[in-house]
Parts: sequence; C-alpha cells; structure tokens
Amino acid sequence: MAANARLDVSAMLEPFAADALLTDNGRAVLGRAELRRLFEEEVVAVKAIFTPDTVRHEDGQVVVEGPAHGDFKGSPIRFTYRFTLEDDAIKALEITA
Repeated sequence: MAANARLDVSAMLEPFAADALLTDNGRAVLGRAELRRLFEEEVVAVKAIFTPDTVRHEDGQVVVEGPAHGDFKGSPIRFTYRFTLEDDAIKALEITA
C-alpha cells in the first residue's frame, strides 16, 4: 500500500510471486511482466491511490477494502482486494469494485 501511495511500480511488484495471478473485475493478468504493464498503464497513469479502511481474514484470504482516488472516471471508487498468500508472497489477487 505504501508503494502504491508513492506510485512506485517496482516496489508494488516486490510482494508478488513471479507467477502471480491478478484478476481485476474478471480480467486476468498473469506474471510480473503483465502486472508491471497493468500498474504502469492503469495505476500510475491515472494516479490511482488505494486507501484501505478495512482488513479481515476470510476463507484463507486477506480481504482489504477501501476507496481509490485518482484521475479516473468515477473517482473515488470503493474496491475490495482479496489476497491469496503463499510462501510470504502474493500468489493471487482478486480486485472487485
């Protein structure tokens, strides 16, 4: 979250496993190269900063909720992030609005 607040793509990628799967409202992105492209084009480009206000554990996942603000239509939008962790890395992340 701190890396997102700085819009630091390299730091945002660090906690992800090399073969991590990110699903963003049904669209799948696999691996760090695709994650980097997504972060550069859809996070940094619109200065999307996620500010979590709720964290809980649910069905073996870490669920984080909160608004994202930035230069995009509808800002702010409330998102839910569902993290699946494996070996101290993010193996999967599902994002829904």
